[in-house]
Amino acid sequence: MKNIIIGTAGHIDHGKTTLIKALTGIETDRLKEEKKRGITIDLGFAFFKLPNGRRAGIVDVPGHERFIKNMLAGASGIDLVLFVIAADEGVMPQTQEHLDILSYLDVKKGIIVLTKCDLVDEEWIKLVAEDIKERVKGTFLEDAPIVEVSSINGKGLDKLKSIIMEMTEEVEEKKCNVPCRLPIDRIFTLSGFGTVVTGTLIEGVIEEKQIVHIYPKGLEAKVRSIQVHGESVNKAYAGQRVAVNLTGIKKEDIDRGDVLAAPNSMKSSMIIDVKLNLLKTSNRKVENWNRLRLYHGTKEVLCRVVLLDRDELYPGESCFAQLRLEEEISSKYGDKFVVRYYSPLETIGGGVILDPNPPKHKRFREEIISELESKSKGNKENIIEKIILKFSDKYPDIDFISIQSGISKNEIENIIDKLVKDELVIKFSENTFVHRDYINNLEEKLIKLLNDYHSKNPLKPGLSKEEVRSRLFSNIKGKLFDEIINYYSNLGTVKVVNKYISLKEFNIELSESQKALKDKILKIYLENKFKTPTIDEIFKMLNIQGKDRDIIDLLINMGFLIKISDNIILHVDNYNYAKNTLKEFLVKNKEITLGQFRDLLNTSRKYAIPLLEYFDYIKFTKRVEDKRMLQ
Repeated sequence: MKNIIIGTAGHIDHGKTTLIKALTGIETDRLKEEKKRGITIDLGFAFFKLPNGRRAGIVDVPGHERFIKNMLAGASGIDLVLFVIAADEGVMPQTQEHLDILSYLDVKKGIIVLTKCDLVDEEWIKLVAEDIKERVKGTFLEDAPIVEVSSINGKGLDKLKSIIMEMTEEVEEKKCNVPCRLPIDRIFTLSGFGTVVTGTLIEGVIEEKQIVHIYPKGLEAKVRSIQVHGESVNKAYAGQRVAVNLTGIKKEDIDRGDVLAAPNSMKSSMIIDVKLNLLKTSNRKVENWNRLRLYHGTKEVLCRVVLLDRDELYPGESCFAQLRLEEEISSKYGDKFVVRYYSPLETIGGGVILDPNPPKHKRFREEIISELESKSKGNKENIIEKIILKFSDKYPDIDFISIQSGISKNEIENIIDKLVKDELVIKFSENTFVHRDYINNLEEKLIKLLNDYHSKNPLKPGLSKEEVRSRLFSNIKGKLFDEIINYYSNLGTVKVVNKYISLKEFNIELSESQKALKDKILKIYLENKFKTPTIDEIFKMLNIQGKDRDIIDLLINMGFLIKISDNIILHVDNYNYAKNTLKEFLVKNKEITLGQFRDLLNTSRKYAIPLLEYFDYIKFTKRVEDKRMLQ
């Protein structure tokens, strides 16, 4: 079922709260000061039973210019606005400011409600209506119906209810197939229950017992219970006004402007990239590094504006900018915002967030402007491709891409399938993706790394996998690293032999003198059986210098020699003899002591101990007290 949030807007004392009470029977002014002064200071909430049985949440916002920040908090998530104008006063300053704000927050549907019609005659009402039509030209209210009402005598209320029901059918349904997100507008405690937060659930679903995070603080809490329109429910859906009772967190830990959302579904940042629009009617220009007030969701935060392609932005103009915030916010691609001048307070514009977590940009960079231009056009395929390219070194998964883009996982999966088919993106296990350009660039680095290594080490089989990983892939897990190396192997770029990676075409070639040296080394190890010289002694005996010293490692890698420990190497034939002799003895006798093994091979403890430890290491034998047995 589609869920709707209806909001009020309009100048102070134009009858917004009285209208809501006439429609719903609910008094939304809840503060003592509000009742005393007869004005709305903070947000008020109600629900409206539509004639078709559906319930719509209602947010009543203050009209006084001093409480615009509260109005902005309430306007977040509105689907349909009741734009209230008193017939006896007509359009007033906050009427226009509220209209500008709603336009920037991308509210698409509205009804102009002409209140206090019992105070003026028909002729005056017609004049006011004509003026209103002129004022809303070019805005989302240009074709909005104008309904004349009196909250005192009930005139026009039935007609208004009927039109509200018709227009709720036209409202676009909010997404439920994405992680939940609820900008918090109220926090309080209830005796016996603890912390309660309220807000408009702008996307996703919240369930009882669900673990949630409070952003940007990163705090964790658990949903104890949920209320929608004053009734307990197991789940709340996007488009509903929701009260969430939380456990594991204190009221003091949460502020208006924080966001309740699914774990790991959002990033917090002190920098955002935006498309910034300045009102045509603004009395001010914006200069680079001006201090502004940013309103996003239910949060107000101070910021500095970095104009990326100019020094000044004039009324009616738009540009790409980076906002450097004084506090962290949590946002998504496509979120709308409003900006007000720092001092004096004045709404001057708004826009859309293009990157919720960018690096700092230098100004007047064509490549940055081009990337933001692409994001501003809203081509989701292009946006996702650019995100994968930008974060390929992090090997992003679907969750990460969804956080960065604000696009649902289902949409991302469909788009990535196409990008993979078009060979722009490469998919690895666990839904990990990298861009073709990144993998090609990495291939060039790998080729250079191996080329350099081969030229300096012609007798070595290649770089160990661990060495390659530490040089080029230090930020990824082993399984993904193996997949990427296999990818390059299938391309014919590299080959993997045992634990070594080399270029596909690389082969070790010995010179005639090196072949002769190889034979001499093998002969020494074969003849000395279990009393072999150390490597340094071999080098000295045969006067081996420079790169020729790599021949011993080569013989080990080729399997002609077996390295038992740092100082002991055996010829493979002698090693096999020792292993077979030990096995025969253990099959017959079940166990063997160090002394027996030493005598069996006619060697010394110096060689017998490391060899037995090696057999333990390869799980051929096992040590039981001071004896060995077959594993």
